[in-house]
Parts: sequence; structure tokens; C-alpha cells
Amino acid sequence: MSALKGLKRLRKLHFGPAGIPHSAKKRSTKEGVLQVKALGLDAMELEFVRGVTLKPQAAKEVGALARQLRIVLTVHAPYYINLLSKEEEKVKASIERILQSARIGSMAGAWSVCFHAGYYMGRDPSEAYKIVRKRLEEVVEALKQEGIKIWIRPEVTGKPSQFGDLEEVLSLSEELDMVLPVVDFAHLRARRRGVPNAYEEFCEVLSLIEDRLGKEGLNNMHIHFSGIEYGEKGERRHLNILESDTAYEDLVKALLEFGVKGVVISESPNLEEDAILLRDAYRRLRRARRRAKAAKGRGGD
Repeated sequence: MSALKGLKRLRKLHFGPAGIPHSAKKRSTKEGVLQVKALGLDAMELEFVRGVTLKPQAAKEVGALARQLRIVLTVHAPYYINLLSKEEEKVKASIERILQSARIGSMAGAWSVCFHAGYYMGRDPSEAYKIVRKRLEEVVEALKQEGIKIWIRPEVTGKPSQFGDLEEVLSLSEELDMVLPVVDFAHLRARRRGVPNAYEEFCEVLSLIEDRLGKEGLNNMHIHFSGIEYGEKGERRHLNILESDTAYEDLVKALLEFGVKGVVISESPNLEEDAILLRDAYRRLRRARRRAKAAKGRGGD
């Protein structure tokens, strides 16, 4: 799997929203970090979805605040990325958007940068994979030359027309340094029209990741989660967890069972509410496991 030297590892599973919480007093990244802390969460994704607007000095200030408050930051690169475009200028612009996201993310001390790689554009998936791999290798080499060490993460996408099946992002992670996947379980379910959405199915995904990327793959997971509406063409829209049929407690149970570490980012419309829901479910199940283990130990005396 990816070379880990110099890349930050996390010691536990962190929970937070995709962007500034709705409840923040002001719509600023700093206020977002402060509100994440006030909510008892410990992660936040910097959303550069329409462009990398955070300036270098502001990024450094946000990073200093996040470190002080022990908030893990991640980055979502702009949506206007298509490494499979048939127009060279669009490919170059896409590569630059990933690089710029990584540069600013690095200044903010972000742990990883996620992005949607693009659309197949009529290509055979095997041909598309070779193209994405080559272009992502260019990104990694450029960052190495600049001395930037940050996880670069192609995301599991929600439509079969998009590059980003679980198999594809795992293969990229096996073959390229500094690359690991973003496992968006809602997207994966939409892409596969209903699966995974049960404990055993979530365990199958985590077991596959461990088989392909080793224990370090589970120890460095960047997860997206939400409710999801989907159809024949895959993802339609994200939903709040409790307004969907998403088996979120089954996911949390599987994450505990496999000892997953990293970041869980809520991409639900309500952002922080579902981040709190997931955090609380995780804590509740973890306490129950500890009590059961302690009781079993006492019974054996």
C-alpha cells in the first residue's frame, strides 16, 4: 500500500461535519472550528468545493487554532475536477485544483485531501483507470518535489458513470505513494443500489480494505457518511440519517469491531447534527462493549 513515511497517523476515530456547522455564529472557517469544539466534535472538513478560497495566512491561522483545540482538519477539493476530461486544458486545471487544495490544506495542517476523480467519458473502466493513475502519479510527484506530505484521497463516488468504484480507489491506494481512499458509504450504497446497509455488509467492506491495504488501511480511514436517495443511475441526493433507512448503528458497530481509526465526516444536509448522532452512537456502543468485556472478565474469576 501507500508509503506512510512522514504522513500523519491518527490515534482514534474522530467525528465532524463537512464544512462550517450551521450553528456557527459566523460563516467563517475559524468560527467553524470553534463551533466544532463547542459541540464536542473533533474534526471538520474544509469545503473547497467551488474553489480554493482560503488564503495562505488564513490557512495557517486556522491550522494553529485547530491544533490548539485538537480538531482534525480534512479538505474536500473543488467539484470541478475531471482527470478523465478529453480536453487537455481541463485536465491541467483539474491537476492544479488538487495541488492547490493540498498546498493550502498542508498550510492548515490538514490530514488529507479528498476529490472526485471524474467521469468515464465513454471510456472502458480499465482504460480510465490507467489515465487516472498516471495523472494522480503526477500530482503525488509534484507534491513530493514541494515537500508537502498529506494524504491524497480519491473518493468512492455515487454514480456508475463516475470513476470511483471501491475496487478502483483501493487499487490506486495499493499502487501509489501518499494515496488512500475516501470511503463514502452513502455513495457506495447508491452506486451498488442498496449495498452496504447492514452490519455484515459493512464488515465485508472493512475486511476487503484490510485484505488489500493491511491494518494501516483501517488505521487511516477517511470516511464520509449520510443518508442517501438513489435510483437506477445511482446517487440522487444526500439525506439526513434519521430521515432515511440508513443503518448507521450497524456501520458504527462494524467500525468498532475492526478497530478503525481516522475521521468520519457527516455529509448530511444537517451537517453537525448527524456528526453528533454518529459520535454518540459510537460512544454508546463502545461503552457497552467495555461493560460486556468487564463483566466477562469478572465472571471468569
